[in-house]
Amino acid sequence: MNNLDTKDLGLTEFQDVWRQMQVATDQKSGQEKDDIWFTEHHPVYTLGHAALEENIISTNDIPVVRTDRGGQVTYHGPGQLMIYFLLNLRRLNWGPKKLICEMESLIIDLLKQYEINASRRTGAPGIYVQDKKIASIGLKIKRGFCYHGISLNVDMDMKPFDGIVTCGIDSLEVTQINEFAEISIDEVKRDFLQLIKSQGARAA
Repeated sequence: MNNLDTKDLGLTEFQDVWRQMQVATDQKSGQEKDDIWFTEHHPVYTLGHAALEENIISTNDIPVVRTDRGGQVTYHGPGQLMIYFLLNLRRLNWGPKKLICEMESLIIDLLKQYEINASRRTGAPGIYVQDKKIASIGLKIKRGFCYHGISLNVDMDMKPFDGIVTCGIDSLEVTQINEFAEISIDEVKRDFLQLIKSQGARAA
């Protein structure tokens, strides 16, 4: 991923950005650069296309949106960094497993810079710190392109997670970067981009 355009959308409504990703992907011919979009969302619960609604316990008037990504239910809100990947997987020669592995590795390497020891969990995509989930991954693959991506908890109100069975896993707890290090969301964006650029340079 060393041929990228990046976009910072600021604070957005989830459904607006979802529609933008769908339109952008449908219009791709395969010659364009890949894209990474950063955003934070107004409070919303999102369900994967096959997610179970019984994993929503109480919404407290937070909107619920069923999406076309994989995965179960999760929460998005201000202070959580959304990293959306609009990639040409055919050009990268990546399948779904490779794509998820690369995303997980990026977050593990990013958190290592903040002296946070993070890891994968077999059968449960995402990144975990001390058995608590700090980042979720949900993707849609269409015509050899992907969209959606990673939600990384940075400095957010965690209470809305109490209203759901996060990712459909009973007793799964969540955590965020500011429980371990004082890092702003803008610094996380900067460090993430630098990490991608450095890895792309090594791969070139």
